[in-house]
Amino acid sequence: MLTAVVGINWGDEGKGRMVDLLSKGYDIICRYQGGNNAGHTIVNKKGKFVLNLLPSGVLREGTVNVLGAGMVINIEHLCGELSDLAKKGVRLTPNTLKISDKAFICMPFHVTQDILEEERLADKKYGSTKRGIAPAYGDKYMKKGLRMGDLFDAVTLKDKAAAIFEWKNLTLKSYGFENTDLTLQMNWLGEYGKRLYPYITDTTEYLTDAVKDGKKIMLEAQLGALRDIDYGIYPYTTSSQTLAAYAPIGAGIPGIKLGRVIGVMKAYSTCVGEGPFTAEMFGDEAKKLREAGGEYGAATGRPRRVGGFDVVASRYGVRLQGADELALTKLDVLSYLEKIPVCTAYEICGKKTDKFPTGGDLLRAKPVYEYLEGFFADISKCRKPKELPGAAARYIEYIENAVGCPITYVSVGAGRDDYLVMR
Repeated sequence: MLTAVVGINWGDEGKGRMVDLLSKGYDIICRYQGGNNAGHTIVNKKGKFVLNLLPSGVLREGTVNVLGAGMVINIEHLCGELSDLAKKGVRLTPNTLKISDKAFICMPFHVTQDILEEERLADKKYGSTKRGIAPAYGDKYMKKGLRMGDLFDAVTLKDKAAAIFEWKNLTLKSYGFENTDLTLQMNWLGEYGKRLYPYITDTTEYLTDAVKDGKKIMLEAQLGALRDIDYGIYPYTTSSQTLAAYAPIGAGIPGIKLGRVIGVMKAYSTCVGEGPFTAEMFGDEAKKLREAGGEYGAATGRPRRVGGFDVVASRYGVRLQGADELALTKLDVLSYLEKIPVCTAYEICGKKTDKFPTGGDLLRAKPVYEYLEGFFADISKCRKPKELPGAAARYIEYIENAVGCPITYVSVGAGRDDYLVMR
């Protein structure tokens, strides 16, 4: 059976934590899109881990972890992640980590181009993490790039790389940047590529065989529905498909159907980077919520923009993801509030709407807030629904009805066991 764990909103919903939790019942965990532009934070007995490229299942013994064909991989960063894990006692082998030979390589010049473009855009920037993700995906679809499987053939690799570097220099020169040194780039590929040789394989064949053998496979997304390149808040999106419908394709098994989709969303709203964020709060109200939730980007450390739970955006995200059930994270963060803010609708040019808009209407949208009863109590020790304060239980029920999807899991703390199952 294939299960996708996906984000409902702008990303940073707590997917890594849920994958870590649910991976106990799965044989294989596979990342299917994105690069090292976002992070998953996981806290367990071995400490705190921030993963950018590796699936969150690497912290669960007995699982096989796959980097799918839909990813863009900075091989230097990946080697760094593997080294950091090893220092904490988590060592991956070719039997527990498999990298698709079709995954695209995010090169140093992609990072350079990303930085130069954001600098050129100045106050009109998209809020890129400056890690080369957009240029890498752009080159992928221009058919001007290298894939992980190319690392095995040194002669062919150099020929391909030389042609790509010559083409890429035409772009970099337009920014006034000096030529990319082919020797340095080849040395970079050699130094980090050789460390990854043992892990690179035909993951399509591996996953197809796993499905035939009845293995349980979890497909892990990066970011959320509102950052999807086609259906998100374009152009303030990521450069790949974040939706569950793309999961089998990005994993490398496009002919296999999903059996279950678990959507993840916070009990309030957060957003990193630029772009429309209708529910955003400001001033002391926002500062208190940000500090209570420790809302700083796992990959960049940037302060997250925060707001109350956004019903309009979340309902839209649930529909895009085709979620069968939901995990609600960070409910405990709201414990300090006597009244809980909820964005129930948008106002656009004087008219209220409960539909998620696009284009200029989204830029003009203003939040319509209502305040629900707060539970004003420490819920971090709750492990059963009946242990929750009445107001907390009613808040969960309200959100469930508002977005039209059942909530199965609720997290009440950062630890692996700090959660409860609602049904």
